[in-house]
Amino acid sequence: MKNPITPLREKIKKRWFTHTATPIIIYLAIAIAIFIAWLLRRFNPDLSLNLISELLGAAFIIIVVNILLVRSRNKQWKTVNDQLDYLIARNINRLRDGLAFRAFHFKVKVSKTDQSDKATQKIREQRDRLFNELTAMNNTQLAGRVKKDLFSEANYLYFNEKAADIWDILNMKYSEYLSPELISLLMDLHIHLKDLCGHIRVYQRAEISPEEADFYRKSGLEGSVHNLSEIIDLINRLKVEGYSEPAKIDPESRLF
Repeated sequence: MKNPITPLREKIKKRWFTHTATPIIIYLAIAIAIFIAWLLRRFNPDLSLNLISELLGAAFIIIVVNILLVRSRNKQWKTVNDQLDYLIARNINRLRDGLAFRAFHFKVKVSKTDQSDKATQKIREQRDRLFNELTAMNNTQLAGRVKKDLFSEANYLYFNEKAADIWDILNMKYSEYLSPELISLLMDLHIHLKDLCGHIRVYQRAEISPEEADFYRKSGLEGSVHNLSEIIDLINRLKVEGYSEPAKIDPESRLF
């Protein structure tokens, strides 16, 4: 039986070196210096011993101070980090929802008797099945599933807004606490969302250039399908890594 894969969101919280206040190169430099001092024992044992003692003392002080600083900083910023994680996960969930409805023929099937939390869970499961189905398709098959009104002005504005939301996260003051892996995924997602907007614009040119209408529609569709395929892969990956969750609702405030 395979061991369960730990999502990136959980891995980041457990990586002590991503939160350290001292660059790893400092510890490597001390280790190399201790090794060199140890080699000097053949020529001057007393000097070698003194150097090793001094270096070990310096390393001990750096480690202790670093641990205290890191613990203090992590405690101060834990709430902010949790909120930043939630903001990313919430934006990804909204994008998954919007993409399913706006780009593909996603139809929700829920019972009128379902409570809101149960209905939300059903919708998320149905949406996951849709994206898994789309992931298995080639570009030709995926193009056949794209809604014609994907290329509307309203959808251009929507996906442009989603790209801006991701960009705002990457450029906010606290983005320095994000891991390189997460930043890479979000950057790729932003790029493909902006490219999707560009291809929607290309498709729309068919309305103002009737002679080249077929070219613009074909070019816009091909580019959009490529971007949609990449976006689906990215949001699926982010969900697996723990970055997709619905809006929080206080159980006591539920109306049904």
